[in-house]
Amino acid sequence: MKSVVAYKWARDPEDAAVRSDGTVDWRGAKMTAGDDDPAAIAVATTLAAGAGATLVGLTIGDGDATWALARGIESAVSVPDAPFLADNAATAGILAAAVRSIGDVDLVVIGDAEAYPGVAAAIAGILGWPALLGVSEAAFADGRVVAVRRMGASEQTVDIGLPAVIGAVSASAEKQAPGMKEVLAARRRPVTAIPLATLGLAALDRVRSRATSVPETGTARIFDGDAAASATQLVAALRADGVL
Repeated sequence: MKSVVAYKWARDPEDAAVRSDGTVDWRGAKMTAGDDDPAAIAVATTLAAGAGATLVGLTIGDGDATWALARGIESAVSVPDAPFLADNAATAGILAAAVRSIGDVDLVVIGDAEAYPGVAAAIAGILGWPALLGVSEAAFADGRVVAVRRMGASEQTVDIGLPAVIGAVSASAEKQAPGMKEVLAARRRPVTAIPLATLGLAALDRVRSRATSVPETGTARIFDGDAAASATQLVAALRADGVL
């Protein structure tokens, strides 16, 4: 049995350059560890230990495998020629195909990234597995995953059978990042590269971005005076604009 943890599979939107005409340039953005990636590593490590499973790290594009190998992942797989993607479905397709290529996988754990919320569920849909999202902690018991996730102001404990996809969220910042010793040791470990052609994913342009634009911004109006005077001015302005 194998478990797969996906990491550094998303580009940081903060690294995208938005030009004056509204076009978005992703060329300077690299695959980076998201806020939930350390949580995914922690959940995946706990589940793999409880199930006696081999844990494999999975990244795509220019994601650095050292990041996961330094955090205790036994082996890593990369799809290095994955293109610059902003489409959740295409990203999920690459990750799901890589999971199938690894073989004998019963559990996929992935950071439930806020910027790409559809990827975890899409992976489950492509694989035909159930998905459990928003998981903050999990353990393996009696052949099932017992997970905790927050639902509003409450916590929900649920269990799910395998195979399954688990979307992990961070409850707090990473407690202890690996030191230089762990990083240097991780760089000596081999990484298996699987090209897109091997995965049978030559065509990935089903969704095309036709155009982008900077949203229009309205004129801000500031009302001076005390609360009563400001309220009167606000009502008058709303009536003038036809809102009231």
